[in-house]
Amino acid sequence: MKKYILMLAVLGIAGFYIHEYFAEKRILRIGVECDYAPNNWEENQPSDSNFPIANHQGFYAEGYDLQIAKLVADELHANLEVKKIAWNDLPKALNSNEIDAIFSGMLDTEARRKFAAFSDVYDVVRTEYTIAVNTSSPYANSKKLNDFAGARLVAQKGTHLDDVIDQIEGVIHMPPVDTVTEMLDMVIKGEVDGTVINLDTGQSYERKHNNLRVIRFPEGEGFKLNFNGICAGVRKKDTELLNEINAALSKISKRDRRRLMDRTIARAIKALP
Repeated sequence: MKKYILMLAVLGIAGFYIHEYFAEKRILRIGVECDYAPNNWEENQPSDSNFPIANHQGFYAEGYDLQIAKLVADELHANLEVKKIAWNDLPKALNSNEIDAIFSGMLDTEARRKFAAFSDVYDVVRTEYTIAVNTSSPYANSKKLNDFAGARLVAQKGTHLDDVIDQIEGVIHMPPVDTVTEMLDMVIKGEVDGTVINLDTGQSYERKHNNLRVIRFPEGEGFKLNFNGICAGVRKKDTELLNEINAALSKISKRDRRRLMDRTIARAIKALP
């Protein structure tokens, strides 16, 4: 009798592990712009820190957003599926169920809360905007926003970067462009006087391009921002997923986030064109 009970127990345990092995693992599908280093960018070779892009065969997504998303997926016992999606198409992709969440350096702003619910902030430091200029520009030694009166400034379409340009009195607000790469290229070529950019992103590109300078505004002399910070975005109805993401983020310490960002910035400097 004891042997029979023991055999049933063994079979039960074996059955559990066989079921777990063959069970379909959960998938967390995320949308990423792949053009906003060090938060996210695209590579054409695999590495131990990047992720295959499901809708762009042969290319890989890298960046701080991806490292955070992977930790979240691991906590959810899910595989991470990455899709490259243009910045302005991310809201549509989310609400058409093409993706489950946005991990793309997206700020939790009042306007964006109309199409998504946002997680707790997962960025390393408080988001700060600055202006990147050509080192040969007459604006290269600027110290405050008002120094850019009369300057031609550009930013990325559909972002808060573009919105804040009008905080500068007398600025020439140029038509926004689709990507960070485009706006920085315009600065380097002298087609505009400068571009508004996140400080972390600007510093990454500054280290790569000798003719690019990021203005560091003293406290109180820069842009006034009205958002919480960089977060993950989910559909408003997906409260369970939002709670799961927040629970996972709460387990990533500030120290670990700083370490992730420092390592990512080092990789970005090597990878950026």
